[in-house]
Amino acid sequence: MGSFSDYLENKVLDHVLATTPFTAPTHTWVALTTHVLADDDTGSSLLELAGGQYSRRICDSWDAASGGATANTDDLTFAQATDDWGKIVDFAIVDTGTLNAGNMLAYGSLTISKSVASGDTPKFAAGDLDITLN
Repeated sequence: MGSFSDYLENKVLDHVLATTPFTAPTHTWVALTTHVLADDDTGSSLLELAGGQYSRRICDSWDAASGGATANTDDLTFAQATDDWGKIVDFAIVDTGTLNAGNMLAYGSLTISKSVASGDTPKFAAGDLDITLN
């Protein structure tokens, strides 16, 4: 289960309390990381996978929030790894598809860490990526 980053928490507070308007990104992407993320991580501080055809995947399909939670509504399939990617422990929702750039909006830990070897195709089924606000 994931939660908002410090960056997004501040943007939401500023927006709701009329301090500074916030324009949501046109698209969101999912990044995979090999380390545990924290609220203060950014899109450029993620230790993302590298090489082997890895890239962030666009994900614009989310449930309407209910009870302070949302989840992806479509399957999210990454490219087939052409090299070992390492052990994925967390995911991040970011505002750009460019590696090592942008703002981290939300993040979460995988229930079970997954080592991705050459030939594997990582996939999250609809409903697998949960983001909560509490």
